[in-house]
Amino acid sequence: MNENPLGYEKINKLLRSFAIPSIISMLVGSLYNIVDQFFIGQKIGELGNAATNIAFPLSTSCLAISLLLGIGGASAFNIAMGAGDRQKAVGFMGNAAALLFLCGLVLCLTAEVFLEPMLRFFGSPENVLPYAKEYTRITALGFPLLTLATGGGHLIRADGRPKITMLCNLSGAVINTILDAVFVFGLDMGMSGAALATIIGQYASGSLAVWYLAHCKSVRLHREHLRIRARNAGRIMALGMAPCSNQIAMMIVQIVMNKSLKYYGSVSAYGEAVPIACVGIISKVNMVFMSFVIGISQGLQPIASFNFGAGNYRRVREAYFKAISCGAALAVFAFLIFQIFPRQIISVFGDGSEMYYSFAENYFHIFLFFTFVNFLQPISSNFFTAIGKPKRGSFLALTRQIIFLLPLIVLLPLWMGIDGIMYAGPVADVLAAVVCAIMVLKELNKPQYREA
Repeated sequence: MNENPLGYEKINKLLRSFAIPSIISMLVGSLYNIVDQFFIGQKIGELGNAATNIAFPLSTSCLAISLLLGIGGASAFNIAMGAGDRQKAVGFMGNAAALLFLCGLVLCLTAEVFLEPMLRFFGSPENVLPYAKEYTRITALGFPLLTLATGGGHLIRADGRPKITMLCNLSGAVINTILDAVFVFGLDMGMSGAALATIIGQYASGSLAVWYLAHCKSVRLHREHLRIRARNAGRIMALGMAPCSNQIAMMIVQIVMNKSLKYYGSVSAYGEAVPIACVGIISKVNMVFMSFVIGISQGLQPIASFNFGAGNYRRVREAYFKAISCGAALAVFAFLIFQIFPRQIISVFGDGSEMYYSFAENYFHIFLFFTFVNFLQPISSNFFTAIGKPKRGSFLALTRQIIFLLPLIVLLPLWMGIDGIMYAGPVADVLAAVVCAIMVLKELNKPQYREA
C-alpha cells in the first residue's frame, strides 16, 4: 500500500492521471472511424458512408477482442499486484499480449475468406456491397495489430503508464489522418485509399505497443510469459467478459439494426441506403461522447482493482462515485449538443438529400434523447469487472444492448415502422440505467465499503 500510489494518492489526482490519457486514447480510436467517414463522405457520398457502416461490425469485433483480453489482462494484473503476487501478475500480462495477436489474426483470416457472405449478413444493400468489399478487404489486414494496439494499451496503462497508451494510439491516428487526405483526395484512391491509410496507422500503433510491452516498468516480460496457459487465459477472459460482452452486444445490435433499417427503409420514403448511412455516421459521432465515458471507466479500473485487492474498500467506493460524477456532467453536455445541433453535425460528413437530413435530425432527437443517463452502464459494468465480479459486470454490459434494445428494435417497428427503431433507443437507455443504479447501490451499501 505504501509503495504504490494507487493505495494512498488522492482519488481525484489518480482518476485524472489515468482517465485523461484513457479518454484521449479512446478519442483517438474513434478518430480512425470519424476521419474515414469524413473523407469518404466528402469524396463518395451516401453510398460510401453506408458502406463503412456495413463494415463496422468487424471493427466492433476487434474492439471486443481487445477489451476481453486487454481489460481482462489488466484487471488480473492489477489485482495480482495489489495482492503482492508479482510472478502471477507478469504471467497474466504476457498471456494477454499473446492472445491479442492470435485472436486478431484469426479474425483477419476469417474476414478475408468469408468477406462477401459476411457483408451480406451484416445487411448490405446491393448498391452498397462493392464499396463495402473494397474497404473491408484491406482493413481486415490490420486486425492483428489493431487488437494488439488497442488491448495492449490497457496492459501498458495497468503498468502505470497511461500516457504511453495515449501516445501509441495518437501516433496511429495522426498517420491515418494525414494519409487519408493524401490517398483519398491527393491520389484519388477512394475507399481503398481510406482503408490503406487506416491499416498503416494501426500498424504504427501496434508496433509501438509491442515495444513498450517489451519494456514494462513494474515487471519484465520474457518468452515463457507469452506461452499461453489455460488457467491464466481463463482468468483473463472471465475478468474481460463484461466489456467484451458489451461490444459483442453492440455488434449484434448493429447487424440487426442494419437489416431493420434496410427493410423498413425500403418501404418508407427514405429508401434503403439513407437510414443505413445516417445511423452509421450518428453512431460514430455518439462514440465520441462514449469515448469520454469509457475513458473514465478505464481510468477507474486500476484504482478500483488495486484497492479492492488490498482490502481498501472505502477508496473503491470513493473512486466509483467520483467517476460517475464526471460521467454525468459529460452526458448532459452531449445531450444538449445532440439535441440542438443535429443538422450541423451530419453536414460535416458530406451533402445529402432533404430526406437524408430529415432522417438524421429525427434520429438524433429521438434515439439519443436519453443520452444524459448513458454514462451509468459502462462505468458500472467496468467497476464490477475491476473488483473481480465479472458475472455482474457482464450482466450489466448486456442490459442495454441485448436485454432491452435488441427486442425493442425487432418489436416496435412492427407497429411503428422505421420510427419504431428510433423510439427503441430511449426506452432501452432508461431501463438499463435503472438496473445499473439498483445493482451498484446494493454493492456499495455493504458494510466493508463504509468502514475506515
